[in-house]
Formats: sequence, structure tokens, C-alpha cells
Amino acid sequence: MHVLVCVWENETAITMAHDEANASDFSKGLLQSKELYKYILETSVYPREQDALKELRILTHNHALAIMASALDVCQLIDMLLKLVNARKTIELGIFTGYSLLLTGLTLPEDGKVIAINVNRSSYELGLPVIKKAGVEDKIDFRKSEPLPVLDELLNHKEKEGGFDFAFVDDADKGVTGATMRGL
Repeated sequence: MHVLVCVWENETAITMAHDEANASDFSKGLLQSKELYKYILETSVYPREQDALKELRILTHNHALAIMASALDVCQLIDMLLKLVNARKTIELGIFTGYSLLLTGLTLPEDGKVIAINVNRSSYELGLPVIKKAGVEDKIDFRKSEPLPVLDELLNHKEKEGGFDFAFVDDADKGVTGATMRGL
């Protein structure tokens, strides 16, 4: 079974807050009520968030481009899907500071791997100390690149790389990569 999750740029956005009691998080996706979204975060998402994820969320909140962070409710869905399909090998396009990547690393079994592709490494470097502290750095194969060259390489070397149990496209050229991902 294979799962592909795409979050279209600017469709899902979140403003992270230091103080969860005064959180002003809001999704521009399906939920159009700030109050309902805050309620979902406070009653369902935050209570399930591991300490390392919370640390990275707060760290990301201070970034000038924090709006690019993966939505917390989407990440909770990713966690559930990874467990549901018993994912061992995943791929993620668009990393930013690595919240969803950290979540994936924490959810995968000890022998699990995730290929992480991002056009720059600087924002990933911001979250890397938290990823290392959480002990999941060895599960991550970070590749600094545009997505298409790496995806082409993976398609051309299927016997070497194999297939993937789960793919998450968070911040990439989704029109092009979506079609390519169907071949993986």
C-alpha cells in the first residue's frame, strides 16, 4: 500500500504560538473558524505532540518564514497514516525546518528511512539540533536539490532504491512532482 499526501502551498498555513493557552493557530484549509481550529489544536493535536516536536514547533515559530511550516493537524494525520500502512521507507519533498520530517523519523521503526529533498539546507539546519537530540538523524537521507533531479534518479534506479510506503509533498513544485511521484 502506498500513500501520497500533498499540502498545496498557501492552502494550509499556521501561525505558531509559544503559549499554547493563548495560541492563535489557524488553518486556511478546510476549517474556516479560528475558534474551531484552536479547539482542535488544544484538545487533539497539542496533547499528542511529543516534546521534540513541540521544541521544533516553537523554534520554527521564530523563523521569518514560519508560515511555511507544516500544519500541525496535517502532521497528526501523517503520523496516523504512517502507522496505518506500517511505513518503513518514505520520501518527503519540502522540508523547511523539519517538523514533519522529525515526526516521520519518530514514527518510523528503528530500521525506517526517509529521503528528504529540499532546495536549500539552511532552514533544515535550524531544526537539525532538535532532530539529532531526538535520535532520528540516522533515519534521514537529506538531499539538497530541486525535487525533479532526485525523483528522476530514483525512477531510473528503482532496483537500487526500491519503492516507498509513503510520500509527503509539503513545499515543492507540486504540479511537476505530483505526476513524477505516481511513478515511484
